[in-house]
Amino acid sequence: MLRERQDQRAQHQRGAPADSTQSADTLAEAMTALAAERKERHDAATALQLGLAQDNARRQQAQAMLGAIEQQEAVERRWARMNELIGSADGKKFRNYAQQFTLDVLLGYANAHLRQLARRYQLERIANPANPSLGLLVRDLDMGGEMRSVHSLSGGESFLVSLALALGLASLSSNRVRVESLFIDEGFGSLDAETLRVAMDALDGLQSMGRKVGVISHVQEMTERIATKIMVQPSAGGKSVVTVQ
Repeated sequence: MLRERQDQRAQHQRGAPADSTQSADTLAEAMTALAAERKERHDAATALQLGLAQDNARRQQAQAMLGAIEQQEAVERRWARMNELIGSADGKKFRNYAQQFTLDVLLGYANAHLRQLARRYQLERIANPANPSLGLLVRDLDMGGEMRSVHSLSGGESFLVSLALALGLASLSSNRVRVESLFIDEGFGSLDAETLRVAMDALDGLQSMGRKVGVISHVQEMTERIATKIMVQPSAGGKSVVTVQ
């Protein structure tokens, strides 16, 4: 019986189609090719995933850098603003700004005195935002507020303006510094009698406020208004005699 079955099997194999073996080989080759393609696609997908991960990392890094750049730009804008206000480390621009501010305060005091000395004029600092200046101009109130150069004033007017500035300096004080004494050297000789009276009234008012005012002058008319006088008289041998009256 077994022998019969083996013979049938051998006969069946001899009668099988010739291309069955070839079909199996082709299928094996196709399976191998598919496996290789699958591995290639898997490797490509893995590379793409790695690229995406690296791109996300770079994106986060770039976002962090943008935040740092924005912070640095904010710092730069703040320092640029500080530089615009006070200048560089040498302090020149800030010093000029402080001088302009101090001059404006001084002009406030000087104009208060100038309203008594020469009501016609008012001192103002040259306004030039592009190039701030410490120069002065005179506003002529009798000419509709026309701005004039200080060099256009007459001798007597220039003296009154200078006196107003000197009185303004005497009025300019702080908690630590206070100007108690004021000395004026000459200039009174260029004044007429009325202007001289106005100037002396201003000096008397300053003295009544407790300030010491010293006037150096050869104008004889002033001796009547000055209570205490220091007389300097030349003597022989190039010497001088000083007396207090």
